Amino acid sequence: MLNNKDIITIEKIINKNITDIKLLSNSFRINCVKVQTENDMNFVVKFYQNANLKYNAIKMELDNLLFLKSINLNFFPNVYSENENYLIMSFLENNGIKPEKTHNDLLDAIVAMHSITSEKFGFSFNTQIGGLKQINTKNKSWVEFYRENRLGYIFELINSSNIMENSTNKKIERLLKNLDNYIPNKPKASLLHGDLWEGNILFNNKSFVGFIDPGSFYGHNEMEVAYLRWFNPSFIDENFLDKYGDRISLDQDYINYEPIYQLYYSLMNVYLWDKSYIADTNNLLESIKI
Repeated sequence: MLNNKDIITIEKIINKNITDIKLLSNSFRINCVKVQTENDMNFVVKFYQNANLKYNAIKMELDNLLFLKSINLNFFPNVYSENENYLIMSFLENNGIKPEKTHNDLLDAIVAMHSITSEKFGFSFNTQIGGLKQINTKNKSWVEFYRENRLGYIFELINSSNIMENSTNKKIERLLKNLDNYIPNKPKASLLHGDLWEGNILFNNKSFVGFIDPGSFYGHNEMEVAYLRWFNPSFIDENFLDKYGDRISLDQDYINYEPIYQLYYSLMNVYLWDKSYIADTNNLLESIKI
């Protein structure tokens, strides 16, 4: 939580006295708190519990949010301070009551984001996902970018801990070697949220409110579609692919390679969270049939 030094610093930045503090989350050594001020304004503040000497995920998120605002994507929190130690944002009012099917308000926001394109895959700076740095070195080839900076990158991190069976590793190695036979090489490079799962999509009484915790980069939009479908939340319904495809067309072979994109997020969860996701990883590899 906030100590007196933190409170004094934040009050100086926002020029308001804090009257109430609520812890929202504490993961990857980053505290996320909601603070209320004397005039009933609400802010979200992120700061390190212990500083990360390798890189600053808070600075990455700050730069990411400022970029998104600069291109008028207004369904992300507003930034109230460019302090690299305290990321202070607007609080998006939400109560977690989610719709039972995909509504246009959420779909419009996803499509607006994915409709922004670039000549290359990657980004102008590295971003973060779950406290882990994402390498966003630009590349004209989607296969190379996905192999080197996403799937291969997280696979190497996991290998350093030797937590998966050799049979699982061999399948992933074969997939990486032959990746150009499985996924498109030159799709459009679309702007992605980067970590678009249920917990980063906010609703208030079933209405879409906004996105939080971006880890943006330009990539194949279908990677994000695959992630949205992976955990099967209620608001990504059975007709989601048709609804999305009416606005941005999906490759006719998308369903066949969908598990390859979901594999990245499964491996991410193996590395960041829990070895139980190895079972999901094996199920995805089984469906890929390599």
